[in-house]
Amino acid sequence: MSKTETDAGSGAGNTAAEDGEHRDSEASARLSTAPAEDRPGDDRLIGGPTLGVVGWIRWFWRQLTSMRVALILLLLLSLGSIPGSLIPQNSVDDLKVSVWKEENEAWTPLFEKLQLFDVYSSVWFSAIYILLFVSLIGCIVPRSWQFVEQLRSRPPGAPGRLNRMPAYTTWRTDAEPEEVREAALSMLKRRRFRAHTVGTAVAAEKGYLREAGNLVFHVSLIVMLVAFAAGQLFKSEGGKLIVEGDGFSNVLPHYDDFRSGALYDTDDLVPFTFMLDSFTGTYERTGPQRGTPRTFEAAVTWSEPGGKEKKSKIEVNKPLVVDGTKVYLLAHGYAPVVTVRDGRGKVVYQDAVPLLPRDANVTSTGAIKVMDGYRDKNGKKRQLGFSAFFVPTFAGHGEGNMFSTFPGLDAPILALTGFTGDLGVNAGLPQNVYQLETRKLKQFKDKDGNKLAKRLLPGETMQLPDGAGSITFEPEVKEWASFQISQSPGNGWALGGAIAAIGGLVGSLFVRRRRIWVRAVRGDDGVTVVEMAGLGRGESPRLPEELTELALTLHERTPAPAEDTSSDTPDDQPNDSDDDRSDSVEVSAEGAGK
Repeated sequence: MSKTETDAGSGAGNTAAEDGEHRDSEASARLSTAPAEDRPGDDRLIGGPTLGVVGWIRWFWRQLTSMRVALILLLLLSLGSIPGSLIPQNSVDDLKVSVWKEENEAWTPLFEKLQLFDVYSSVWFSAIYILLFVSLIGCIVPRSWQFVEQLRSRPPGAPGRLNRMPAYTTWRTDAEPEEVREAALSMLKRRRFRAHTVGTAVAAEKGYLREAGNLVFHVSLIVMLVAFAAGQLFKSEGGKLIVEGDGFSNVLPHYDDFRSGALYDTDDLVPFTFMLDSFTGTYERTGPQRGTPRTFEAAVTWSEPGGKEKKSKIEVNKPLVVDGTKVYLLAHGYAPVVTVRDGRGKVVYQDAVPLLPRDANVTSTGAIKVMDGYRDKNGKKRQLGFSAFFVPTFAGHGEGNMFSTFPGLDAPILALTGFTGDLGVNAGLPQNVYQLETRKLKQFKDKDGNKLAKRLLPGETMQLPDGAGSITFEPEVKEWASFQISQSPGNGWALGGAIAAIGGLVGSLFVRRRRIWVRAVRGDDGVTVVEMAGLGRGESPRLPEELTELALTLHERTPAPAEDTSSDTPDDQPNDSDDDRSDSVEVSAEGAGK
Protein backbone atom coordinates (compact mmCIF):
# COMPACT_ATOMS: atom_id res chain seq x y z
CA MET A 1 0.00 0.00 0.00
CA SER A 2 1.37 3.42 -0.96
CA LYS A 3 1.79 6.28 1.41
CA THR A 4 -0.85 8.29 -0.40
CA GLU A 5 -3.40 5.54 0.03
CA THR A 6 -2.46 5.21 3.65
CA ASP A 7 -2.94 8.93 4.24
CA ALA A 8 -6.22 8.87 2.40
CA GLY A 9 -7.43 5.94 4.46
CA SER A 10 -6.25 7.59 7.63
CA GLY A 11 -8.06 10.81 6.67
CA ALA A 12 -11.23 8.95 5.95
CA GLY A 13 -10.94 7.18 9.27
CA ASN A 14 -10.40 10.47 11.09
CA THR A 15 -13.43 11.99 9.34
CA ALA A 16 -15.61 9.06 10.34
CA ALA A 17 -14.37 9.27 13.90
CA GLU A 18 -15.08 13.00 14.02
CA ASP A 19 -18.59 12.42 12.66
CA GLY A 20 -19.20 9.80 15.32
CA GLU A 21 -17.94 12.07 18.07
CA HIS A 22 -20.18 14.85 16.76
CA ARG A 23 -23.25 12.59 16.83
CA ASP A 24 -22.35 11.40 20.34
CA SER A 25 -22.02 14.97 21.57
CA GLU A 26 -25.45 15.86 20.09
CA ALA A 27 -27.03 12.82 21.72
CA SER A 28 -25.43 13.56 25.06
CA ALA A 29 -26.63 17.16 24.80
CA ARG A 30 -30.19 15.97 24.18
CA LEU A 31 -30.05 13.49 27.09
CA SER A 32 -28.28 15.82 29.52
CA THR A 33 -30.02 16.68 32.81
CA ALA A 34 -28.00 19.87 33.24
CA PRO A 35 -29.83 23.22 33.13
CA ALA A 36 -30.45 24.56 29.65
CA GLU A 37 -28.09 27.52 30.10
CA ASP A 38 -25.21 25.11 30.92
CA ARG A 39 -25.62 22.95 27.83
CA PRO A 40 -23.20 23.72 25.06
CA GLY A 41 -24.66 24.81 21.77
CA ASP A 42 -28.31 24.87 23.04
CA ASP A 43 -29.77 28.37 23.14
CA ARG A 44 -33.45 27.31 22.98
CA LEU A 45 -35.78 27.11 25.99
CA ILE A 46 -38.43 24.40 25.72
CA GLY A 47 -41.59 24.91 27.81
CA GLY A 48 -45.19 23.59 27.98
CA PRO A 49 -48.29 25.49 26.85
CA THR A 50 -49.73 28.06 29.24
CA LEU A 51 -53.43 27.98 30.16
CA GLY A 52 -54.12 31.67 30.23
CA VAL A 53 -57.08 33.31 31.98
CA VAL A 54 -59.76 31.53 29.93
CA GLY A 55 -57.99 28.21 30.34
CA TRP A 56 -57.81 28.58 34.09
CA ILE A 57 -61.52 29.53 34.22
CA ARG A 58 -62.40 26.42 32.23
CA TRP A 59 -60.20 24.27 34.45
CA PHE A 60 -61.84 25.69 37.61
CA TRP A 61 -65.31 25.12 36.15
CA ARG A 62 -64.51 21.48 35.28
CA GLN A 63 -63.22 20.90 38.80
CA LEU A 64 -66.20 22.61 40.43
CA THR A 65 -68.77 20.66 38.38
CA SER A 66 -67.13 17.30 38.91
CA MET A 67 -68.92 14.75 41.04
CA ARG A 68 -65.88 14.45 43.31
CA VAL A 69 -66.03 18.14 44.28
CA ALA A 70 -69.82 17.97 44.70
CA LEU A 71 -69.42 15.13 47.20
CA ILE A 72 -66.68 17.05 49.04
CA LEU A 73 -68.90 20.14 49.30
CA LEU A 74 -71.81 18.00 50.51
CA LEU A 75 -69.52 16.55 53.18
CA LEU A 76 -68.39 20.05 54.18
CA LEU A 77 -72.01 21.16 54.42
CA SER A 78 -72.74 18.25 56.75
CA LEU A 79 -69.68 19.00 58.87
CA GLY A 80 -70.56 22.69 58.95
CA SER A 81 -73.98 21.83 60.40
CA ILE A 82 -72.41 20.15 63.43
CA PRO A 83 -71.55 23.40 65.29
CA GLY A 84 -75.10 24.58 64.69
CA SER A 85 -76.36 21.50 66.55
CA LEU A 86 -73.88 21.60 69.43
CA ILE A 87 -73.57 25.35 70.07
CA PRO A 88 -76.62 27.48 71.06
CA GLN A 89 -77.82 29.60 68.16
CA ASN A 90 -79.14 33.15 68.26
CA SER A 91 -81.83 32.15 65.78
CA VAL A 92 -83.16 29.50 68.18
CA ASP A 93 -82.71 30.69 71.78
CA ASP A 94 -80.99 33.92 72.77
CA LEU A 95 -81.25 33.01 76.43
CA LYS A 96 -79.14 29.90 76.04
CA VAL A 97 -76.62 31.87 73.99
CA SER A 98 -76.25 34.50 76.71
CA VAL A 99 -75.87 31.82 79.40
CA TRP A 100 -73.25 29.99 77.31
CA LYS A 101 -71.30 33.21 76.81
CA GLU A 102 -71.29 33.90 80.54
CA GLU A 103 -70.05 30.40 81.34
CA ASN A 104 -67.41 30.38 78.58
CA GLU A 105 -66.05 33.91 78.47
CA ALA A 106 -62.64 32.78 77.19
CA TRP A 107 -64.12 31.13 74.09
CA THR A 108 -66.77 33.74 73.34
CA PRO A 109 -64.61 36.19 71.27
CA LEU A 110 -63.32 33.37 69.06
CA PHE A 111 -66.77 31.87 68.55
CA GLU A 112 -68.23 35.27 67.68
CA LYS A 113 -65.45 35.90 65.16
CA LEU A 114 -66.12 32.50 63.55
CA GLN A 115 -69.89 33.23 63.60
CA LEU A 116 -70.54 29.99 65.47
CA PHE A 117 -73.59 31.47 67.20
CA ASP A 118 -75.14 32.15 63.77
CA VAL A 119 -73.89 29.15 61.81
CA TYR A 120 -76.63 28.91 59.19
CA SER A 121 -76.42 32.58 58.24
CA SER A 122 -72.62 32.81 58.45
CA VAL A 123 -70.44 33.76 55.50
CA TRP A 124 -68.54 30.47 55.39
CA PHE A 125 -71.67 28.30 55.57
CA SER A 126 -73.35 30.38 52.85
CA ALA A 127 -70.26 30.02 50.65
CA ILE A 128 -70.36 26.24 51.00
CA TYR A 129 -73.99 25.82 50.00
CA ILE A 130 -73.74 28.35 47.15
CA LEU A 131 -70.75 26.48 45.70
CA LEU A 132 -72.62 23.21 46.18
CA PHE A 133 -75.63 24.69 44.39
CA VAL A 134 -73.50 25.74 41.40
CA SER A 135 -71.65 22.41 41.38
CA LEU A 136 -74.86 20.37 41.35
CA ILE A 137 -76.32 22.41 38.51
CA GLY A 138 -73.11 21.95 36.51
CA CYS A 139 -73.32 18.19 37.11
CA ILE A 140 -77.02 17.74 36.47
CA VAL A 141 -77.59 19.75 33.29
CA PRO A 142 -75.27 17.73 30.99
CA ARG A 143 -76.26 14.43 32.60
CA SER A 144 -79.93 15.26 32.10
CA TRP A 145 -79.39 15.79 28.38
CA GLN A 146 -77.46 12.52 28.20
CA PHE A 147 -80.28 10.70 29.96
CA VAL A 148 -82.85 12.20 27.57
CA GLU A 149 -80.75 11.01 24.63
CA GLN A 150 -80.57 7.53 26.16
CA LEU A 151 -84.35 7.43 26.52
CA ARG A 152 -84.79 8.50 22.91
CA SER A 153 -82.29 6.00 21.56
CA ARG A 154 -82.75 2.24 21.25
CA PRO A 155 -80.69 -0.47 22.94
CA PRO A 156 -77.51 -1.24 20.98
CA GLY A 157 -77.34 -4.27 18.70
CA ALA A 158 -75.82 -7.57 19.69
CA PRO A 159 -72.02 -7.88 19.59
CA GLY A 160 -70.40 -10.33 17.18
CA ARG A 161 -69.47 -12.93 19.81
CA LEU A 162 -72.09 -13.28 22.51
CA ASN A 163 -70.17 -16.04 24.25
CA ARG A 164 -67.77 -13.42 25.60
CA MET A 165 -70.49 -11.79 27.71
CA PRO A 166 -70.49 -12.34 31.52
CA ALA A 167 -73.71 -14.42 31.31
CA TYR A 168 -74.28 -16.63 28.27
CA THR A 169 -76.32 -19.65 27.15
CA THR A 170 -77.20 -21.38 23.89
CA TRP A 171 -79.47 -24.16 22.65
CA ARG A 172 -80.96 -25.56 19.44
CA THR A 173 -84.59 -25.64 18.36
CA ASP A 174 -86.78 -26.66 15.43
CA ALA A 175 -88.54 -23.28 15.48
CA GLU A 176 -87.83 -20.81 12.74
CA PRO A 177 -85.38 -17.99 13.60
CA GLU A 178 -88.11 -15.39 13.00
CA GLU A 179 -90.43 -17.26 15.34
CA VAL A 180 -87.75 -17.33 18.08
CA ARG A 181 -87.04 -13.63 17.69
CA GLU A 182 -90.74 -12.73 17.86
CA ALA A 183 -91.18 -14.85 20.98
CA ALA A 184 -88.11 -13.26 22.57
CA LEU A 185 -89.29 -9.75 21.70
CA SER A 186 -92.74 -10.38 23.19
CA MET A 187 -91.31 -11.97 26.34
CA LEU A 188 -88.84 -9.15 27.00
CA LYS A 189 -91.44 -6.43 26.51
CA ARG A 190 -93.75 -8.15 28.99
CA ARG A 191 -90.83 -8.08 31.45
CA ARG A 192 -90.70 -4.27 30.95
CA PHE A 193 -87.54 -4.33 28.85
CA ARG A 194 -87.10 -1.79 26.09
CA ALA A 195 -86.58 -4.17 23.21
CA HIS A 196 -86.35 -4.16 19.42
CA THR A 197 -85.07 -6.41 16.65
CA VAL A 198 -81.73 -5.61 15.02
CA GLY A 199 -80.80 -7.98 12.16
CA THR A 200 -80.75 -11.55 13.45
CA ALA A 201 -80.93 -10.59 17.14
CA VAL A 202 -83.23 -8.98 19.67
CA ALA A 203 -81.63 -6.24 21.81
CA ALA A 204 -83.22 -5.27 25.11
CA GLU A 205 -82.30 -3.03 28.03
CA LYS A 206 -83.76 -2.40 31.48
CA GLY A 207 -82.95 -0.35 34.57
CA TYR A 208 -83.21 3.22 33.30
CA LEU A 209 -84.70 4.18 36.66
CA ARG A 210 -81.21 3.89 38.14
CA GLU A 211 -80.03 6.97 36.30
CA ALA A 212 -83.42 8.61 36.79
CA GLY A 213 -83.12 8.05 40.55
CA ASN A 214 -79.63 9.52 40.49
CA LEU A 215 -80.90 12.64 38.73
CA VAL A 216 -83.90 12.91 41.07
CA PHE A 217 -81.54 12.74 44.04
CA HIS A 218 -79.37 15.57 42.76
CA VAL A 219 -82.33 17.70 41.64
CA SER A 220 -83.84 17.20 45.09
CA LEU A 221 -80.65 18.49 46.66
CA ILE A 222 -80.96 21.63 44.53
CA VAL A 223 -84.59 22.02 45.62
CA MET A 224 -83.51 21.73 49.26
CA LEU A 225 -80.77 24.32 48.77
CA VAL A 226 -83.16 26.72 47.02
CA ALA A 227 -85.73 26.21 49.78
CA PHE A 228 -83.06 26.84 52.40
CA ALA A 229 -81.92 30.02 50.65
CA ALA A 230 -85.51 31.24 50.22
CA GLY A 231 -86.17 30.51 53.87
CA GLN A 232 -83.17 32.60 54.89
CA LEU A 233 -84.24 35.52 52.67
CA PHE A 234 -87.95 35.57 53.51
CA LYS A 235 -88.01 34.14 57.03
CA SER A 236 -88.78 35.88 60.30
CA GLU A 237 -87.92 34.65 63.78
CA GLY A 238 -88.54 36.22 67.12
CA GLY A 239 -88.44 35.23 70.76
CA LYS A 240 -90.71 36.08 73.64
CA LEU A 241 -90.57 35.14 77.32
CA ILE A 242 -94.05 35.08 78.84
CA VAL A 243 -94.99 34.61 82.50
CA GLU A 244 -98.20 32.79 83.40
CA GLY A 245 -101.10 35.21 83.04
CA ASP A 246 -99.35 37.46 80.52
CA GLY A 247 -99.98 37.66 76.79
CA PHE A 248 -98.38 38.46 73.44
CA SER A 249 -99.44 40.23 70.25
CA ASN A 250 -97.65 39.47 67.01
CA VAL A 251 -96.37 42.97 66.42
CA LEU A 252 -92.75 44.05 66.32
CA PRO A 253 -92.63 46.00 69.64
CA HIS A 254 -93.81 42.96 71.62
CA TYR A 255 -90.81 40.79 70.72
CA ASP A 256 -87.87 40.39 73.08
CA ASP A 257 -85.70 39.84 70.00
CA PHE A 258 -86.52 39.72 66.32
CA ARG A 259 -84.59 38.68 63.21
CA SER A 260 -85.69 38.50 59.60
CA GLY A 261 -84.33 37.78 56.15
CA ALA A 262 -83.07 40.45 53.81
CA LEU A 263 -86.27 40.39 51.72
CA TYR A 264 -88.77 40.09 54.56
CA ASP A 265 -91.23 42.93 55.18
CA THR A 266 -92.39 43.37 58.78
CA ASP A 267 -95.81 44.36 57.45
CA ASP A 268 -96.27 40.68 56.58
CA LEU A 269 -96.45 39.65 60.26
CA VAL A 270 -99.60 37.57 60.74
CA PRO A 271 -101.91 39.39 63.19
CA PHE A 272 -102.86 37.25 66.18
CA THR A 273 -102.58 37.27 69.98
CA PHE A 274 -102.24 34.59 72.63
CA MET A 275 -102.08 34.40 76.43
CA LEU A 276 -100.17 31.90 78.54
CA ASP A 277 -102.83 30.50 80.86
CA SER A 278 -100.58 27.99 82.61
CA PHE A 279 -97.44 25.94 82.18
CA THR A 280 -97.19 22.31 83.30
CA GLY A 281 -93.92 20.49 83.75
CA THR A 282 -93.58 17.01 85.24
CA TYR A 283 -90.40 15.12 86.07
CA GLU A 284 -89.34 11.59 86.93
CA ARG A 285 -89.40 11.27 90.70
CA THR A 286 -87.47 8.05 91.33
CA GLY A 287 -84.89 5.80 89.78
CA PRO A 288 -81.73 6.55 87.81
CA GLN A 289 -83.65 9.03 85.61
CA ARG A 290 -84.82 11.14 88.54
CA GLY A 291 -85.35 14.72 87.40
CA THR A 292 -85.77 13.82 83.71
CA PRO A 293 -88.56 15.91 82.11
CA ARG A 294 -91.68 13.95 81.21
CA THR A 295 -94.19 16.63 80.28
CA PHE A 296 -93.71 20.19 79.03
CA GLU A 297 -97.04 21.75 78.17
CA ALA A 298 -98.15 25.35 77.73
CA ALA A 299 -101.91 26.01 77.81
CA VAL A 300 -102.71 29.12 75.76
CA THR A 301 -105.74 31.08 74.64
CA TRP A 302 -105.30 32.62 71.19
CA SER A 303 -107.36 34.53 68.66
CA GLU A 304 -107.16 36.32 65.33
CA PRO A 305 -108.60 39.78 64.67
CA GLY A 306 -112.37 39.52 64.65
CA GLY A 307 -112.27 35.82 65.51
CA LYS A 308 -113.31 33.82 68.55
CA GLU A 309 -110.88 32.85 71.26
CA LYS A 310 -109.56 29.31 71.06
CA LYS A 311 -107.83 27.06 73.56
CA SER A 312 -104.70 25.15 72.55
CA LYS A 313 -101.75 23.37 74.09
CA ILE A 314 -98.22 23.95 72.85
CA GLU A 315 -95.77 21.12 73.46
CA VAL A 316 -92.20 20.43 72.43
CA ASN A 317 -92.17 19.80 68.65
CA LYS A 318 -95.94 20.46 68.54
CA PRO A 319 -96.23 24.17 67.76
CA LEU A 320 -99.28 26.36 67.47
CA VAL A 321 -99.82 27.17 63.77
CA VAL A 322 -101.66 30.36 62.80
CA ASP A 323 -101.87 31.09 59.07
CA GLY A 324 -98.37 29.74 58.35
CA THR A 325 -96.79 31.24 61.48
CA LYS A 326 -95.59 28.68 64.01
CA VAL A 327 -95.27 29.26 67.76
CA TYR A 328 -92.73 26.84 69.26
CA LEU A 329 -92.19 26.12 72.96
CA LEU A 330 -88.48 26.44 73.67
CA ALA A 331 -87.76 26.66 77.39
CA HIS A 332 -89.26 27.31 80.76
CA GLY A 333 -88.29 28.53 84.23
CA TYR A 334 -89.60 30.06 87.42
CA ALA A 335 -90.70 33.60 88.23
CA PRO A 336 -90.92 34.24 91.99
CA VAL A 337 -93.40 36.96 92.95
CA VAL A 338 -91.78 39.70 95.09
CA THR A 339 -93.08 42.86 96.72
CA VAL A 340 -90.82 45.87 97.43
CA ARG A 341 -91.86 48.58 99.90
CA ASP A 342 -90.16 51.83 100.76
CA GLY A 343 -89.41 53.08 104.28
CA ARG A 344 -93.01 54.33 104.72
CA GLY A 345 -94.44 50.93 103.80
CA LYS A 346 -95.65 51.99 100.38
CA VAL A 347 -95.56 49.27 97.72
CA VAL A 348 -93.27 50.49 94.95
CA TYR A 349 -92.87 47.20 93.09
CA GLN A 350 -94.85 43.97 92.96
CA ASP A 351 -94.44 41.51 90.13
CA ALA A 352 -93.29 38.06 89.10
CA VAL A 353 -89.57 38.16 88.25
CA PRO A 354 -88.46 35.62 85.60
CA LEU A 355 -85.08 34.07 86.40
CA LEU A 356 -82.80 32.19 84.03
CA PRO A 357 -82.05 28.49 84.65
CA ARG A 358 -78.39 27.57 85.08
CA ASP A 359 -78.59 23.78 85.14
CA ALA A 360 -80.92 20.83 84.59
CA ASN A 361 -82.37 21.22 88.09
CA VAL A 362 -83.44 24.81 87.24
CA THR A 363 -81.05 26.55 89.62
CA SER A 364 -81.78 30.11 88.47
CA THR A 365 -80.30 33.59 88.63
CA GLY A 366 -81.53 37.03 87.70
CA ALA A 367 -82.06 40.60 88.81
CA ILE A 368 -84.86 42.66 90.33
CA LYS A 369 -84.81 46.34 89.28
CA VAL A 370 -86.96 49.01 90.93
CA MET A 371 -86.55 51.95 88.60
CA ASP A 372 -89.40 54.31 89.50
CA GLY A 373 -91.49 55.24 92.54
CA TYR A 374 -88.95 54.56 95.28
CA ARG A 375 -87.76 57.24 97.70
CA ASP A 376 -85.33 56.87 100.56
CA LYS A 377 -86.03 57.93 104.16
CA ASN A 378 -85.19 61.51 103.24
CA GLY A 379 -87.74 61.54 100.43
CA LYS A 380 -85.07 61.55 97.72
CA LYS A 381 -85.68 59.53 94.53
CA ARG A 382 -83.50 56.48 94.35
CA GLN A 383 -83.34 53.21 92.45
CA LEU A 384 -83.08 49.75 93.96
CA GLY A 385 -81.51 46.61 92.55
CA PHE A 386 -81.45 43.06 93.90
CA SER A 387 -79.31 40.19 92.72
CA ALA A 388 -81.50 37.07 92.93
CA PHE A 389 -80.55 33.40 93.20
CA PHE A 390 -83.40 30.86 93.23
CA VAL A 391 -83.60 27.10 93.72
CA PRO A 392 -86.89 25.18 93.36
CA THR A 393 -85.69 22.36 95.67
CA PHE A 394 -83.20 23.49 98.30
CA ALA A 395 -80.35 21.05 99.01
CA GLY A 396 -79.86 22.14 102.62
CA HIS A 397 -77.65 24.53 104.51
CA GLY A 398 -73.92 24.41 104.00
CA GLU A 399 -70.92 26.35 102.81
CA GLY A 400 -70.70 27.93 99.39
CA ASN A 401 -73.48 28.65 96.87
CA MET A 402 -76.76 26.85 97.27
CA PHE A 403 -78.04 24.62 94.48
CA SER A 404 -81.16 22.70 93.53
CA THR A 405 -81.52 18.91 93.74
CA PHE A 406 -84.74 18.59 91.73
CA PRO A 407 -86.39 20.74 89.02
CA GLY A 408 -89.83 20.64 90.66
CA LEU A 409 -91.10 23.18 93.22
CA ASP A 410 -90.55 21.04 96.31
CA ALA A 411 -88.60 23.41 98.61
CA PRO A 412 -88.16 26.84 96.97
CA ILE A 413 -85.61 29.28 98.37
CA LEU A 414 -84.84 32.80 97.12
CA ALA A 415 -81.47 34.39 98.03
CA LEU A 416 -81.27 38.19 97.66
CA THR A 417 -78.52 40.81 97.79
CA GLY A 418 -79.65 44.48 97.78
CA PHE A 419 -78.16 47.61 96.16
CA THR A 420 -79.17 51.25 95.93
CA GLY A 421 -78.11 54.08 93.64
CA ASP A 422 -78.24 54.49 89.85
CA LEU A 423 -79.11 51.39 87.81
CA GLY A 424 -77.85 53.06 84.62
CA VAL A 425 -81.07 52.45 82.74
CA ASN A 426 -81.34 56.13 81.79
CA ALA A 427 -77.93 56.26 80.12
CA GLY A 428 -79.32 55.21 76.75
CA LEU A 429 -77.14 52.12 76.58
CA PRO A 430 -78.67 48.62 76.23
CA GLN A 431 -78.66 46.46 79.35
CA ASN A 432 -79.22 42.83 80.15
CA VAL A 433 -82.47 42.66 82.12
CA TYR A 434 -81.16 39.61 83.98
CA GLN A 435 -78.00 41.32 85.27
CA LEU A 436 -77.24 44.32 87.49
CA GLU A 437 -74.88 47.07 86.44
CA THR A 438 -73.22 47.71 89.83
CA ARG A 439 -70.71 50.44 88.90
CA LYS A 440 -73.01 53.20 90.25
CA LEU A 441 -74.69 51.11 92.92
CA LYS A 442 -73.91 50.81 96.61
CA GLN A 443 -74.58 47.52 98.36
CA PHE A 444 -76.64 47.54 101.54
CA LYS A 445 -74.87 46.51 104.74
CA ASP A 446 -76.25 45.15 107.98
CA LYS A 447 -75.69 46.62 111.46
CA ASP A 448 -72.36 44.75 111.75
CA GLY A 449 -71.04 46.29 108.54
CA ASN A 450 -71.32 43.06 106.51
CA LYS A 451 -72.83 42.94 103.04
CA LEU A 452 -76.56 42.41 103.31
CA ALA A 453 -77.68 39.08 101.89
CA LYS A 454 -80.43 36.72 102.99
CA ARG A 455 -82.15 33.50 102.03
CA LEU A 456 -85.93 33.75 102.05
CA LEU A 457 -88.62 31.11 102.27
CA PRO A 458 -91.97 31.85 100.60
CA GLY A 459 -93.73 34.49 102.71
CA GLU A 460 -90.55 35.81 104.40
CA THR A 461 -89.29 39.40 104.24
CA MET A 462 -85.81 40.94 104.16
CA GLN A 463 -85.65 44.34 105.90
CA LEU A 464 -83.34 46.92 104.37
CA PRO A 465 -81.10 48.89 106.79
CA ASP A 466 -81.61 52.49 107.90
CA GLY A 467 -85.32 52.44 107.16
CA ALA A 468 -84.74 51.90 103.43
CA GLY A 469 -87.72 49.58 103.15
CA SER A 470 -88.16 45.87 102.62
CA ILE A 471 -88.57 43.11 100.04
CA THR A 472 -90.92 40.14 100.49
CA PHE A 473 -90.80 36.77 98.77
CA GLU A 474 -94.51 36.09 98.24
CA PRO A 475 -95.82 32.51 98.61
CA GLU A 476 -96.73 32.38 94.94
CA VAL A 477 -94.12 31.21 92.41
CA LYS A 478 -95.20 31.47 88.81
CA GLU A 479 -93.66 29.71 85.84
CA TRP A 480 -92.62 31.26 82.56
CA ALA A 481 -92.22 29.84 79.07
CA SER A 482 -90.05 31.00 76.21
CA PHE A 483 -91.59 30.88 72.73
CA GLN A 484 -90.19 31.23 69.24
CA ILE A 485 -92.55 32.76 66.67
CA SER A 486 -91.33 32.05 63.15
CA GLN A 487 -92.32 32.16 59.50
CA SER A 488 -90.29 29.91 57.18
CA PRO A 489 -91.80 29.79 53.67
CA GLY A 490 -89.30 27.24 52.36
CA ASN A 491 -89.95 24.46 54.88
CA GLY A 492 -92.54 22.65 52.75
CA TRP A 493 -90.28 22.64 49.70
CA ALA A 494 -87.36 21.48 51.82
CA LEU A 495 -89.40 18.57 53.20
CA GLY A 496 -90.59 17.60 49.72
CA GLY A 497 -87.02 17.76 48.43
CA ALA A 498 -85.79 15.56 51.29
CA ILE A 499 -88.46 12.91 50.62
CA ALA A 500 -87.72 12.96 46.87
CA ALA A 501 -83.97 12.72 47.58
CA ILE A 502 -84.50 9.59 49.67
CA GLY A 503 -86.66 8.05 46.92
CA GLY A 504 -84.09 8.89 44.25
CA LEU A 505 -81.28 7.50 46.36
CA VAL A 506 -83.16 4.23 46.86
CA GLY A 507 -83.70 3.95 43.11
CA SER A 508 -80.07 4.68 42.27
CA LEU A 509 -78.83 2.10 44.81
CA PHE A 510 -81.20 -0.82 44.19
CA VAL A 511 -82.16 -0.60 40.51
CA ARG A 512 -79.75 -2.50 38.22
CA ARG A 513 -79.05 -1.44 34.64
CA ARG A 514 -78.59 -4.47 32.32
CA ARG A 515 -78.81 -5.52 28.67
CA ILE A 516 -80.05 -8.76 27.12
CA TRP A 517 -79.45 -10.04 23.59
CA VAL A 518 -81.14 -12.99 21.88
CA ARG A 519 -79.73 -14.17 18.54
CA ALA A 520 -81.46 -16.84 16.44
CA VAL A 521 -79.86 -18.09 13.20
CA ARG A 522 -80.20 -21.26 11.12
CA GLY A 523 -77.28 -23.65 11.49
CA ASP A 524 -75.55 -25.63 8.76
CA ASP A 525 -77.72 -28.64 9.55
CA GLY A 526 -80.93 -26.65 9.17
CA VAL A 527 -81.63 -26.46 12.92
CA THR A 528 -82.05 -23.02 14.52
CA VAL A 529 -79.28 -22.07 16.97
CA VAL A 530 -80.35 -19.70 19.75
CA GLU A 531 -77.80 -17.65 21.70
CA MET A 532 -78.70 -15.56 24.70
CA ALA A 533 -76.36 -13.26 26.64
CA GLY A 534 -76.57 -10.59 29.32
CA LEU A 535 -74.38 -7.66 30.36
CA GLY A 536 -74.77 -5.61 33.54
CA ARG A 537 -73.93 -1.92 33.73
CA GLY A 538 -71.97 -2.11 36.96
CA GLU A 539 -72.17 -4.92 39.47
CA SER A 540 -75.07 -7.28 38.68
CA PRO A 541 -74.73 -10.43 40.81
CA ARG A 542 -78.25 -11.59 39.90
CA LEU A 543 -77.72 -11.27 36.17
CA PRO A 544 -77.03 -15.04 35.63
CA GLU A 545 -80.18 -15.92 37.58
CA GLU A 546 -82.28 -13.48 35.55
CA LEU A 547 -80.82 -14.72 32.27
CA THR A 548 -81.53 -18.33 33.31
CA GLU A 549 -85.16 -17.48 34.04
CA LEU A 550 -85.56 -15.69 30.70
CA ALA A 551 -83.84 -18.50 28.83
CA LEU A 552 -86.08 -21.17 30.38
CA THR A 553 -89.19 -19.13 29.56
CA LEU A 554 -88.09 -18.70 25.94
CA HIS A 555 -87.01 -22.34 25.69
CA GLU A 556 -90.48 -23.51 26.71
CA ARG A 557 -92.03 -21.48 23.87
CA THR A 558 -89.82 -22.91 21.17
CA PRO A 559 -89.99 -26.66 20.36
CA ALA A 560 -86.84 -28.73 20.70
CA PRO A 561 -85.51 -30.63 17.64
CA ALA A 562 -86.75 -34.23 17.23
CA GLU A 563 -84.33 -36.95 18.33
CA ASP A 564 -82.63 -38.87 15.49
CA THR A 565 -83.70 -42.55 15.91
CA SER A 566 -81.90 -43.76 12.73
CA SER A 567 -78.52 -43.70 14.40
CA ASP A 568 -76.09 -46.51 13.41
CA THR A 569 -74.79 -46.71 16.93
CA PRO A 570 -75.20 -50.28 18.29
CA ASP A 571 -77.69 -50.72 21.10
CA ASP A 572 -75.01 -51.89 23.47
CA GLN A 573 -72.92 -48.72 22.97
CA PRO A 574 -73.68 -45.48 24.84
CA ASN A 575 -74.99 -42.61 22.76
CA ASP A 576 -72.86 -39.50 23.28
CA SER A 577 -75.70 -37.31 22.13
CA ASP A 578 -77.59 -38.14 25.30
CA ASP A 579 -75.08 -36.00 27.22
CA ASP A 580 -75.75 -33.03 24.93
CA ARG A 581 -79.52 -32.91 24.79
CA SER A 582 -80.95 -29.85 23.13
CA ASP A 583 -83.57 -29.23 25.76
CA SER A 584 -80.99 -28.48 28.48
CA VAL A 585 -80.21 -24.83 29.25
CA GLU A 586 -77.03 -23.95 31.10
CA VAL A 587 -75.93 -20.37 31.74
CA SER A 588 -72.27 -19.53 31.93
CA ALA A 589 -71.71 -16.87 34.57
CA GLU A 590 -67.95 -16.55 34.19
CA GLY A 591 -66.97 -12.97 34.77
CA ALA A 592 -70.40 -11.99 36.12
CA GLY A 593 -68.81 -10.42 39.18
CA LYS A 594 -66.66 -8.06 37.17
